[in-house]
Amino acid sequence: MAQIIIQTINGLVNGMVLAMVASGLTLIFGIMDIVNFAHGDLLMLGAFVGATVLTVTGNFWLALLAAAIVIAALGVLLQVTTLRPLIGRDPLTTILATFGVSLVLQKYALWQWGPSVRQISEPVPGHFTLFYLEYPWYRVATALLAGLIIGALWLFLKYGKYGIWIRATTQDRVMAQAMGIPVPLVHTAVFAIGSAMAAASGVLFGPFGGVTQTMGFDFTLRAFIVVVVGGMGNLGGSILASIFVSLLEAYAALVVSPAQAVIASFVVLVLTMLFRPTGLFVPTPK
Repeated sequence: MAQIIIQTINGLVNGMVLAMVASGLTLIFGIMDIVNFAHGDLLMLGAFVGATVLTVTGNFWLALLAAAIVIAALGVLLQVTTLRPLIGRDPLTTILATFGVSLVLQKYALWQWGPSVRQISEPVPGHFTLFYLEYPWYRVATALLAGLIIGALWLFLKYGKYGIWIRATTQDRVMAQAMGIPVPLVHTAVFAIGSAMAAASGVLFGPFGGVTQTMGFDFTLRAFIVVVVGGMGNLGGSILASIFVSLLEAYAALVVSPAQAVIASFVVLVLTMLFRPTGLFVPTPK
């Protein structure tokens, strides 16, 4: 029972970080129909920017904010110069383009910061006793902060003026433009928001396992699994799927090794594609 509770907490923490990554990816796909293979590398670059700012300033929260702003600006640049001309084209074109951007970002990180692991110190020190473990407070704080960020995004999309523009563009791009909504500007803003959330996720995850130029691939893979399981373009479904997949992997790690437990998420992906291709958490139309 103690192991189950510990793994439940681990799954929830990892699920909330993954939900931040997947929500940005879902938002980008839902409004632009672009499969962004560079999303995890934006996370990686944000983690490196955060680690650099932290080294200079010694302030984790300033590093978190700086990483989100810098990568959001980079996202604007990428969307305007690379992705905007590809909107409406064959999906394979955008996949190849974002894959190329991913390779460029990885090589840039390797050139700029080298192959060594960068460490980010935990901003919330201390541990508390959880059965036979000393569990860090920072992991709990990370889950709460990720939940607040996701909640703020949901409120913005639900009640904010520009959030309503985003939802309208998601539902019908042509009609939204006919109603006077600046769709190209909305696309750019959404890509910036998704990039900023990826960067913030990278900084939050940094204290868990360090920062390397290859860390983005794992997040990209897991985020795509979550987006498919939750429903393509379904923000709420992606959040639920993130927690579901992370808990499933955490419980599987009780039986097999953590490396083998990842197979559970692929099994869920395959079953979803076979029996519920629209996503497990998409309501069935009546």
